Amino acid sequence: AVVRQAARAGRPIFEAHTEPSGKAGLAGKRFLAFAGIGHPEKFFDTVREAGGELALTRPFPDHHFYAEDELAELVATARAEGLVLITTAKDAARLRHGASQDFLDRLEVLEIDTVFELDHVPERIIDETLDAWRQRKLKG
Repeated sequence: AVVRQAARAGRPIFEAHTEPSGKAGLAGKRFLAFAGIGHPEKFFDTVREAGGELALTRPFPDHHFYAEDELAELVATARAEGLVLITTAKDAARLRHGASQDFLDRLEVLEIDTVFELDHVPERIIDETLDAWRQRKLKG
């Protein structure tokens, strides 16, 4: 639906996919993965595709505010099972403002890159955005 709307509005459509950054660091590790995003299963699949072994997963609702007892349970479970905690960059950003330093020190974060099918696309997007801004500035 979004693609159709963009096409109708005359907006360019660029093909891209996401892939994990630094995936070599996941191979051979066993994880307790948790995520408070719209589709946590996609995150879990990405960890697996990057070579991580998911021993346990904990999905949370999108934009979840993690309570202290939830974080303590995650750490206790990971310790008891010999697992490494891993989450999304989005969750890690929220956790920086409430989780203990001990929790953050134990946490691995899976960063995701957007990879465009054509290498020049990011520059084109920036150039077109700047051109549109300049046009608005001249009119205003």
